[in-house]
Amino acid sequence: MVKFTVEDHEGTRKEIEAPDDMGLSLMEILKAYEYPILATCGGMALCATCHVEVLEGEDELGTASDAELDQLENLPEYFPTSRLACQVRISSILEGAIIKLRGEDN
Repeated sequence: MVKFTVEDHEGTRKEIEAPDDMGLSLMEILKAYEYPILATCGGMALCATCHVEVLEGEDELGTASDAELDQLENLPEYFPTSRLACQVRISSILEGAIIKLRGEDN
């Protein structure tokens, strides 16, 4: 299991725990914890409604793919540490990270 912190749209932070051996995406975990993630495209990096900002731990995630960057760069709010939650796999690299929700909510 890996533990990381999620900051919601209101600024409330909560530590959550996720299995790191099932190949799940950050988007899937956020939806499982009932965060308001639209994920309109179902995790295909086509809509950017699962936009998050990595406040801590971004160095371990590596760089975003070209498809992910294409979506992020079209957002009204885009940060150097922005990522699409559907493109971030749950693994030990997320241990201790702080993730801020940025995408549209329901």
